Amino acid sequence: MGSHDKKGCFISLSSFSFAMAGILTAIQKERNMRFHLISSLIVLGLSFYFSISKMEWLLILFTIGGMFALELMNTAIERVVDLVTAEYHPLAKQAKDIAAGAVFVYAVLAVIVGIIIYLPYILKQF
Repeated sequence: MGSHDKKGCFISLSSFSFAMAGILTAIQKERNMRFHLISSLIVLGLSFYFSISKMEWLLILFTIGGMFALELMNTAIERVVDLVTAEYHPLAKQAKDIAAGAVFVYAVLAVIVGIIIYLPYILKQF
């Protein structure tokens, strides 16, 4: 998506700032993004507390990153659909529902990953 500028940088500073603005907008305006942010901070705290392995860290970080990326795409799809039509349309509903379904599938996967990684650590506490 980035382009080479005169200095050879792949991604320009403005591209980075646009991306950050998009992330911040989603966090500010989308309740689900705030939920994912808080959940991620809790998960990261648990990861430090339990001193999870390097491989577990990789899985957790990819799971968190994937969740944020998918939620951002879902939000973008919702915004585009809302921009195209303010009236009810079955295809608009399908687009939103399908994007939300993708997030839901990944959220279930994230919970399963969390259970697999953290349950043994939690059970050791008892």
